[in-house]
Amino acid sequence: MSEAAVQTTDPELRERILHGIGELLPRVLKRELPEIPQDACLFDDLGLTSAGTIELILELEESLDIQVDVEQITEDDLRSVTRLADYVAGHVIPED
Repeated sequence: MSEAAVQTTDPELRERILHGIGELLPRVLKRELPEIPQDACLFDDLGLTSAGTIELILELEESLDIQVDVEQITEDDLRSVTRLADYVAGHVIPED
């Protein structure tokens, strides 16, 4: 396993990311959403598109003032709200 995969994530940051996803998804999807289950599939359940995914990550970066390394993101990382939060929390680029 690579060191990046073993990297521990900050639980507080992960919570902020989950909250941010919940707040930003309705704006990105351009529609109101009822309560978003954390295991909801971003594509199948919520109708997110590839372009919407990029927009969501960019919005997250801006709202949380973080930068995310998206070079290694996979379809699996986009399966659900929690998977995306885990990916983002584990791939924040530290500021110099």
